[in-house]
Amino acid sequence: MADPTLNLARHVSLRQLQVFATIARLKSFTKAADELYLTQPTVSTQIKRLTEAIGLPLFEQIGRQVYLTEVGCELEAAVKEIFGVLDRFEMKIADLKGLKRGYLRLCVITTAKYFAPEVLGRFCQRHQGVDVALKVTNRDTLIERLLANKDDLYILGQNPDRDLEMVTRPFAPNPLYVVAHRDHPLACERQIPLAHLADEYFIMREPGSGIRDYVLKTFTERGFKPRVRMELGSNEAIRHAIYGQLGLSVLSLHTLAQEPEPSPLVILDVQGFPLERQWYIAHAKGKELSVVAQAFIDFLGEESIQLRQQLEDTRIRLSRRHEAVRTERVSGD
Repeated sequence: MADPTLNLARHVSLRQLQVFATIARLKSFTKAADELYLTQPTVSTQIKRLTEAIGLPLFEQIGRQVYLTEVGCELEAAVKEIFGVLDRFEMKIADLKGLKRGYLRLCVITTAKYFAPEVLGRFCQRHQGVDVALKVTNRDTLIERLLANKDDLYILGQNPDRDLEMVTRPFAPNPLYVVAHRDHPLACERQIPLAHLADEYFIMREPGSGIRDYVLKTFTERGFKPRVRMELGSNEAIRHAIYGQLGLSVLSLHTLAQEPEPSPLVILDVQGFPLERQWYIAHAKGKELSVVAQAFIDFLGEESIQLRQQLEDTRIRLSRRHEAVRTERVSGD
């Protein structure tokens, strides 16, 4: 009688197992295809071949929802063990090679994209044998990826409220300012009470954004509920909405660092602002960090000085613009 283990080893590929694990996690063939950059027919074909090799169905579909069968649940547990072993093997190989070669998987929240690629670039210049993968997403999806151990390290803008098994370390400031069009009536005022913003329209990020949740929580604690006029999925879209004078927004100073001159945007002088936050580098608790991942954490400590200086330069430039607008308005009156 043939050994079934040998049969699986002969007919099942790691790619098929990766496709299966992604569908099991996302509960969707379509979402799995998008995440893996595959066509849906390719995903379906891989699962068909895997199902044929095992001899029992792995998924059942009820309506539009995909569920694991009993065999599928058993395979999911086995696949997590397999990829866990491979991850640990990969880290040991990288450790043996030192930083001459290695791989770093970094996932960051959306706002961190304004500095993370440059930081990664400088890291790779120092360690030229290291390859990197950068995933940019919102806070909720980042937490999902962390819980699924999809990446080596994560950059987020606040410690999650939930009690998660993770280790975090602050490395740079992330101040939030109220931003408006230069022609807004409040653009020339100083020490604006928060209550004066009660009648203003606000533009917010989509649900799942860390900044959105933090801003709404802060306003609620101060007895203030903003009038949300629009919800947009990117900081760029919010900036353009402010260009169109559709409302105010609260943005990280990092999003304004590369704002061209002259710009129609100004930061408002609102009491209680900026909201002082921190950037955190994080990883799953108990995760065995590779030499490359640990080197990147150490590198961020050096980079924090440069990031602080860039923020200060941006703040000074925007403050001068605010004063210029105020002077222009006063002179016009």
